[in-house]
Amino acid sequence: MCELLGMSANVPTDIVFSFTGLMQRGGRTGPHRDGWGIGFYEGRGLRLFQDPQASSESEVAQLVQRYPIKSEVIIGHIRQANVGRVCLANTHPFVREMWGRNWCFAHNGQLADFAPSFSHYRPIGDTDSEAAFCDLLNRLRQAFPEPVSVEQLLPTLVEACAGYRQQGVFNCLLSDGDWLFSFCSSKLVHITRRAPFGPAHLKDADMQVDFQAQTTPNDVVTVIATEPLTANEHWTPFQQGEWRLWRGGECIAQGLTD
Repeated sequence: MCELLGMSANVPTDIVFSFTGLMQRGGRTGPHRDGWGIGFYEGRGLRLFQDPQASSESEVAQLVQRYPIKSEVIIGHIRQANVGRVCLANTHPFVREMWGRNWCFAHNGQLADFAPSFSHYRPIGDTDSEAAFCDLLNRLRQAFPEPVSVEQLLPTLVEACAGYRQQGVFNCLLSDGDWLFSFCSSKLVHITRRAPFGPAHLKDADMQVDFQAQTTPNDVVTVIATEPLTANEHWTPFQQGEWRLWRGGECIAQGLTD
């Protein structure tokens, strides 16, 4: 299985601390050696870093850890390959343009015998994850030929994710840069940090940060991960079949599928 990392914040925030912890699981404290990637939204732009090398050994990952890019929406992923070769084309997160925005997607899980028919969006690599992403965008594009609000497309989005869940394990993160959607098929956790802020200690590296020294009283930052990244904070687990929509660090909609 792979691991996911997402962030939604109400102010541009760097994710170096959480990213550093996750990268250790790519070959040092965990088995996810088959590539990693992370996307940082900057308005409608998206900075995307990917490497099919193990994240714990990747010089590109070290660059990202030294370069504190600030963003309000971030999606990251470390891969343990089960479908598809280990190569750059199969490295998450995947990105496509729709309605004049960059849509970014990462998936943890495996879909059995997943072979949808494709129309506008087609996979570049050979993973079930990218196939699901393309199928999802094709469904949304067919249902809504013109751009609509995320609140309008939510029922279609949730229905599609619930269907993928019936075919295997489908934990995912999805964003167009304005909002962050999370869906839990088997395992996801989240934590929302707000004032009063305190110190946090990584589980996978000897690193501590005092968020009070780096934030203002108005900051709200939510981090989503497959497994808790810190040892001294309370992370809230998702229920299986639960979805949440985040904007500005706050959960603005949520629900539970069968």
